Amino acid sequence: MIKYLLQKEFLQIRRNSFMPKIIFIFPIMVMCIMPWVMNQEVKNIRVDVVDIDHTSHSQQLVHQIEASNYFIFNGQKATYQEAMKDIETSKADIILEIRDGKYLIAANAVNGTKGSIGSAYLSQIVNGNLSPLTSYLSPLVLYNKLQSYKVFMIPALMGILMMMLCGFLPALNIVGEKEKGTIEQINVTPVSKWSFILAKLIPYWIIGLVVLTLCLVLSWLVYGITCQGPLWLVYLLAILLALFFSSFGLIVSNYSDTMQQAMLVMWFFVVCLMLLSGLFTPVRSMPDWAYLTTYINPMHYFADAIRTVFVRGGGLQAIAHQVLALFCIAFAMAVWAVQSYKKNS
Repeated sequence: MIKYLLQKEFLQIRRNSFMPKIIFIFPIMVMCIMPWVMNQEVKNIRVDVVDIDHTSHSQQLVHQIEASNYFIFNGQKATYQEAMKDIETSKADIILEIRDGKYLIAANAVNGTKGSIGSAYLSQIVNGNLSPLTSYLSPLVLYNKLQSYKVFMIPALMGILMMMLCGFLPALNIVGEKEKGTIEQINVTPVSKWSFILAKLIPYWIIGLVVLTLCLVLSWLVYGITCQGPLWLVYLLAILLALFFSSFGLIVSNYSDTMQQAMLVMWFFVVCLMLLSGLFTPVRSMPDWAYLTTYINPMHYFADAIRTVFVRGGGLQAIAHQVLALFCIAFAMAVWAVQSYKKNS
């Protein structure tokens, strides 16, 4: 029985003029564009320099700022007040004043991230120019040696794609059948609850794994980034995440009557899970009440585990805790999904 139900689902997907296109165009666009724009590196920081000393040492520092890829040198100003006018009119982001061998860095903190990170960049240049010992110091980078933000973001984008494809599509598929009335025809047949649910979810699990493979290939071809750990662990984590979100999508569809209602509910929870997972910002910087939510957030466990495998090259022992937690959450959600589906409703 399940064989014919699966054939039905794949035929529905194939005959839909829009669905097959979006399934494959969406991950290609995400993998080829988002790593370039989802970047927390701060560049093009406009700097005004107020050099009162006019020494060879201060001029050397100015030339280093000019040569930096992170700064746009706005020129030298005669006074601090003149440079402050550029800050107030948003023509400059940072002021560097050199007076009597002392250095003052003043940043426009309207954009707090740009101000703090830009000040840190400029402080590194100033400190490096001050101390002769810096030429004997070299940092040791254990992972992500080129310190590329793309290496950090690509595993997160894989999780987002699995969430969108394996969560939204099954939910919208079932609610769509409710709106058309075709699900009532299935409800009066001898098809078991498990057969119906598996037939609805398995196609999207397969699509999710195909898309994950496509992401890994694009990561290698476009960016030269490959998984440093066992590849099968990446697929294991993806399967567990797909199980959670497909079950969650089924739960939403069970309690929704229209596609609009299902979309809004899914989007509300998905955004919360993403923002509280540590995909984009460190979870330790969150308030205590927000940090507590990571203990029940499957995206947090997935992001932590896949970065351990993909970036650090960790094995199963290194992510055993995350795998176990992800399995428990996904299993609990799957049980809820089955129990909440009322075949004869």
